[in-house]
Amino acid sequence: MIDYQKALNAAQYDAVTSNDGAVLVVAGAGSGKTRTIVYRLAWLAEHGVDPSSILLLTFTRKAAKEMLSRANLLLGQNLCGIQGGTFHSFAFQTLKIWHPKWLKERSFSLMDNSDALDAIKHCKTKLNIGQNDRSFPKSQTILGLLSKSRNKELPLSEILSHDAYQLIPYTRDLEKLGHMYGQYRREQGLMDYDDLLFELEELLLKDPRASESIHRRFQYLLVDEYQDTNLVQARLVSLLADVEANPGKCQVMAVGDEAQAIYAFRGANVRNILDFPKIFPGTRIIRLEENYRSTQPVLNVANTILKNAEESFKKVLFTSKEKGLPVFLHKPLDENFQADLVVKEIAKLLNKYPPEEIAVLFRSSFHSYFVEANLNRLGIPFRKYGGIKYTEAAHIKDCLAFARLLLNPLDLPAFTRLASMHTGIGPKTVEKLFTQLKENNQEAFAKSLKKYPELAQDLTFIDRKREDNLQCQALLNDIVEYFEPRLKIRYMDDWPSRHQGLEEIVHMASNNTSIEDFLADMVLENQDNKDDNVGKLVLSTIHSAKGLEWDAVLLIGLVEDRFPSHHARAHAEDFEEERRLMYVACTRARQELHLYVPQRIYNRAANTNLPAEPSPFVCEIEDESCENIYSCGNSISKKTNEISVRAQNAKKSSTKQNFSLKNGMRCHHPIFGEGKVLSQFDSKSVKVKFTRYGEKIIRIEYLNFGN
Repeated sequence: MIDYQKALNAAQYDAVTSNDGAVLVVAGAGSGKTRTIVYRLAWLAEHGVDPSSILLLTFTRKAAKEMLSRANLLLGQNLCGIQGGTFHSFAFQTLKIWHPKWLKERSFSLMDNSDALDAIKHCKTKLNIGQNDRSFPKSQTILGLLSKSRNKELPLSEILSHDAYQLIPYTRDLEKLGHMYGQYRREQGLMDYDDLLFELEELLLKDPRASESIHRRFQYLLVDEYQDTNLVQARLVSLLADVEANPGKCQVMAVGDEAQAIYAFRGANVRNILDFPKIFPGTRIIRLEENYRSTQPVLNVANTILKNAEESFKKVLFTSKEKGLPVFLHKPLDENFQADLVVKEIAKLLNKYPPEEIAVLFRSSFHSYFVEANLNRLGIPFRKYGGIKYTEAAHIKDCLAFARLLLNPLDLPAFTRLASMHTGIGPKTVEKLFTQLKENNQEAFAKSLKKYPELAQDLTFIDRKREDNLQCQALLNDIVEYFEPRLKIRYMDDWPSRHQGLEEIVHMASNNTSIEDFLADMVLENQDNKDDNVGKLVLSTIHSAKGLEWDAVLLIGLVEDRFPSHHARAHAEDFEEERRLMYVACTRARQELHLYVPQRIYNRAANTNLPAEPSPFVCEIEDESCENIYSCGNSISKKTNEISVRAQNAKKSSTKQNFSLKNGMRCHHPIFGEGKVLSQFDSKSVKVKFTRYGEKIIRIEYLNFGN
């Protein structure tokens, strides 16, 4: 027999050895969640539970395989009979046995992504929708929107309003496509990935024989990463546990962490884990709070962030690794200096850790562009997760093609890219046009261009910019302004996010006076083996970093409108997800955590850096949690945390004032100056219109109020 008490801490042991009833294991970051599930499987097997009566549901096949393999090693025998896998794989296996009634005597085929895309194209042709309309969303985008609508169980119109407002004019056409896509699958006896879950739910609800057989077989249900379940997955857990027939006696254990629920955009619903005790009466809640990953200073910051959550299972992470470096809070002058400081810090960290144990994390992919440029300049190899490198992004290459042709009219790759943007110009036409250009056959070239007036307009624009002899940033700004209308057509599916990337490129150009030098920086990349990640540090969005960990983590861009995003400030539930995202980012660090708060952020409309409001999550961090560093330019000196001092003074001031907030009240902010309260945003923030900087949502404690 395994000595469970010796192998596990008290909370883990409590979870592993739980008896009857529903159990919710709230597993804090780095608290041994997988270990707990593995030992739970072993404990059930050792205590006479038939392995074939255990169902383990995970979010990846790899996770299920690893857990079962570790349980087998732990027991020294093969746990034959346990069914472990993803929700979708379990649904597929079940539906193979119990066919949905609409199939009648037919079997069904499961569609892969390619099949689904072909089906969407077939429906578009049948309905004559989107034909010869270059701005109509691509089939892959349509498929993604339909899937999101089903997973979130929201009307397609609501998905478009929230996530793809640029596609709202196509709402009716997309709804028709969605309806026909559903009919097509039924007629052909097909199911796509999303169908599996809804068909399994229908089976459990409406086929008593199937439901009874499944309940008889699976007596014990374990669900991993419960915070990532969507609505139908949560209902499936309830149906599989037969909560209505066995209230208070369901043998279901859900393991997850509401503080790591960061995938709402995929359809995950944090309410599933928060409401678990309501759905399963008599649920025992067991908190795993001992962390085996990070040092206590890192956990102190994470705990502070989590403490202010509007709704959570209150927990405080602790570790036996009480000593450790403090969390460093850097406040560089702007994003240029932020990138310089990050790369300098990386150079120091490389003396202590292997490159692959250092990660730079950020909220959105384009936030890392300055850091990428600096790393390229110094020849430091890196790999990027979540979005592609700025030098590889199609819309960036489109814009840079204009600049490259300005310098070298015979740049064939740039000419090919520019010409190919226009309808009716294929490879043969490009070759013909370029040959005429190369041979300086102006008469033939001018005659050919008459057939392609848009390309002629592009080349005229380039000639005019060549004569203007502009500085690098001004030139790129003009190119972006010229290209923007085309961006909205060429990349209709996601142009708003691509537009932000273009603005960042214009900002980056401020470091160069010469367009030649700037373009050289774009291509002077390391030519390492791209498949070999050893010896490369990591750049990653926080969403892509979940489940990973590094010795040192540098978290950049911690300012309002970036983290949290501007969009998240409009909805309380989105703001709380941003808080959880911050918690996930901090808890990726084992030994060192560095936070970067630029004092100014580039504003393209003003063509200058404007003062930036620190992220509210940074403002919440207590003085004792961080070693505060004021990093202005290249000089670094310790200084009192101005953010915290402001917050404390404002709190004292507001306590003395003891007034009630009213719309129209005058106020003053230390960075944005004079303003007027428009409305209360939430219990901690107000919407203010500032005289010089327009409307912003500001935490009350940062404002001094007058009459």
